[in-house]
Amino acid sequence: MHKTPYKRIATEEAFAPPEMLYIYRKILAKDDVDPGFKGLMGFYMSSPSARATHIMRCLTDLDQVRLQHMDEAGIDHQVIALTAPGVQVMDKATAVSFSQLANDQLAEAVRKHPARFTGMIAVAPQDPVAAAKEIERGVTKLGMHSVIINSHTQGEYLSDPKFWDIFAAAEAHDVPIYLHPNSLPKNMIEPFQECGLDGAIYGFGVETGLHALRIITAGVFDRFPKLQMIIGHMGEALPFWAYRLDYMHQATVKSQRYESIKPLRKKPSDYLRENFTITNSGVAWEPAIKFTQSVVGVDRVMYAMDYPYQYAIDEVAVMDNMQMSDEDKKKFFQTNAQRVFKINI
Repeated sequence: MHKTPYKRIATEEAFAPPEMLYIYRKILAKDDVDPGFKGLMGFYMSSPSARATHIMRCLTDLDQVRLQHMDEAGIDHQVIALTAPGVQVMDKATAVSFSQLANDQLAEAVRKHPARFTGMIAVAPQDPVAAAKEIERGVTKLGMHSVIINSHTQGEYLSDPKFWDIFAAAEAHDVPIYLHPNSLPKNMIEPFQECGLDGAIYGFGVETGLHALRIITAGVFDRFPKLQMIIGHMGEALPFWAYRLDYMHQATVKSQRYESIKPLRKKPSDYLRENFTITNSGVAWEPAIKFTQSVVGVDRVMYAMDYPYQYAIDEVAVMDNMQMSDEDKKKFFQTNAQRVFKINI
């Protein structure tokens, strides 16, 4: 891969400790298994297909395999997070305990390869108070500066005020929350799964975009105006809906149709521009990237590969060859990520 006048920082890259996969196997062995979890991790952990075995091999490596793949693709630095569903499929006590173990493991990998890795803090939304404490520990003890939450937690959404201690902690410690997809909750999955559209092809984006929009319309950013969030996959399509979201939110407020839709201080698209950064993870498509930059600004769009779920070396060259100013391309690949994740390389 040729040298460029910028560092390539990939900002949505996943890992899975072997100990977590052991917990997953115990969950999958139960009679009453969440259908989304079974359909996603149950498949990847049991399938002999080339894609599944590649993903499982790469997820558990935080050393030479990952570094080799980064070098082959020309990726200078990865921002790494606990893969979906993380601890959010576990019981509360296990989730709280294991989030700490996972964060310690990731922090150790970052200490071993500080020029190549940055870590996100995993938390257990099942216990919002413990999650807030883990954010504090992650920042002050482990030197991490972002949080990963894999969308819904057993069908519950962060728009519920019972979770807002997490937002308060993230705002207080000046760390963004990356809202990453999860397998669809059981009350949503059936019409997607029956036609094979429940995963990254479509369902993930629909559910995560819904979650982000629930957070906006619940008034989270009016309550926590300095809170920053990150969403991937070209904003889970929300930038493309911005005009209609603004119009119909205002119309719904006026109609007084739903108790849950109340006036906000700003338009939904304003929160997208002011409280979200968007990555292109899984979308190596210049028109979508440029459109999103035009909606939220070049300072709020950054590069991600989505490793190991989407490891395509040729996509890096496509991004390098975008018709874009050198200044904007450096923001996209490097400096936006350095600012958002407090990366010093």
